[in-house]
Amino acid sequence: MTIAAQIAKHLREVLYGGNWTFVNLSKTLEDVTWEHAITKVQSFNTIAALTYHIGYYVTAILGVMKNEPLTSSDKFSFDHPPIHSDDDWRNMLHKNKAEADELITLIEQFPDAQLDAVFADEKYGTYYRNFHGLIEHTHYHMGQIVIIKKMLTEN
Repeated sequence: MTIAAQIAKHLREVLYGGNWTFVNLSKTLEDVTWEHAITKVQSFNTIAALTYHIGYYVTAILGVMKNEPLTSSDKFSFDHPPIHSDDDWRNMLHKNKAEADELITLIEQFPDAQLDAVFADEKYGTYYRNFHGLIEHTHYHMGQIVIIKKMLTEN
């Protein structure tokens, strides 16, 4: 298995299961209602904002992988579209899944020799750094979602 394919497997596992932590984003979000997704708990981001934020960076990396210019900006990374219904919430989840699946496929096919190539601009480091950064970022925010979800359901 190539290094890139192993990275893709690791991303798939944090999203869908099979990783060392036995926690994955899909399972964590499957029973979150749209009302809980938009409920503010103390000063934390909402589950919807965190979910959008994770997907925002998937979208950004996916665009670069498809030879599009990098146009994302951290300042917009929590600005999710309004969620007023279960359909709105499920549409966000569906978009995130579709883009993540496409990105996983592209990473699987990525040549190992290019992993140390510059990602979009030198200030962003290499493809390897961005792929692993996305995995770490997803684990980090998934942990926040797990805690917020517990706070919402235990009250």
